[in-house]
Amino acid sequence: MAILLEKNTTILVQGITGREGSARAAFMKGYGTKVVAGVTPGRGGEEVSGIPVFNTVEEAVKAKGPIDASVTFVPGPGLKDAVLEALDAGIKFIVMPVERVPLYDILEMMAYGKQKGARLLGPGSIGIISPGIAAAGWLGGTPEFAKRVFVPGPIGVISRSGGQSGTVPWAIQQAGLGVTTVLHIGTEPVVGQSFGDILPLFEADKDTKAVAIFGEIGGPYEEEAADAVRTKGFTKPLVVYVAGAWAPEGMRFSHASSIIERGKGSAKSKIASLKEAGVHVVDRPDEIAPTLKRLLGV
Repeated sequence: MAILLEKNTTILVQGITGREGSARAAFMKGYGTKVVAGVTPGRGGEEVSGIPVFNTVEEAVKAKGPIDASVTFVPGPGLKDAVLEALDAGIKFIVMPVERVPLYDILEMMAYGKQKGARLLGPGSIGIISPGIAAAGWLGGTPEFAKRVFVPGPIGVISRSGGQSGTVPWAIQQAGLGVTTVLHIGTEPVVGQSFGDILPLFEADKDTKAVAIFGEIGGPYEEEAADAVRTKGFTKPLVVYVAGAWAPEGMRFSHASSIIERGKGSAKSKIASLKEAGVHVVDRPDEIAPTLKRLLGV
């Protein structure tokens, strides 16, 4: 049916009274997501779009009971404290639509999240959406646009590009298919969830029949996807496009995590690894949806 988000998933918005936090909280609630609380220090007792605001995550949990997920609309330098606060309050899934986060902060958050048995999506992730179920972050934009672009169907989508997190599902919809869950993994040099982490979740989801990945140069994520296929951690049809094949070594492409360094992370090496594992690699983004249709026989 979906991964990571269910209809009854309860969500907290950290930084809810800020410009982005208030706008995105309204979007999530309007889409039908169960946003139960917001947190902004010093603003406890207020409301945003009918959502109660608390001074701390601990206060929110005491008032509302266990909360499943948090979305953090806080400045990059303050993200670590917000995430650690959420983890200490028992929240097990954190979506981080925040960029320009200090690297050592990211590493500390990842280590602490692993210690707490939590999943962190991002930093720099615009979010996750499961059509007709819930959205966490700002993937979808508005309830009306999200309902038009993201329609239910059998395809899971994972993207390293924020923009393509919407374009790929739209192309899939135009081809007569739909999606179970769409995730943007984030733009920072280190992120909490890789393709290799997410593919087994789609493998376990009975409604996901195939997965599309929009990849980019830089980082090991596509190679990790190939490893998941090679080790049978993911056995369903997988279609991948890798952007940035033209970029020379040392050039940053799109965002901080898309850079080829010391010969690693090139499109050539990623494509070779994926093909060796038996993954269907396409040369252009517009080939993703037709290839999925062919593989599913629809």
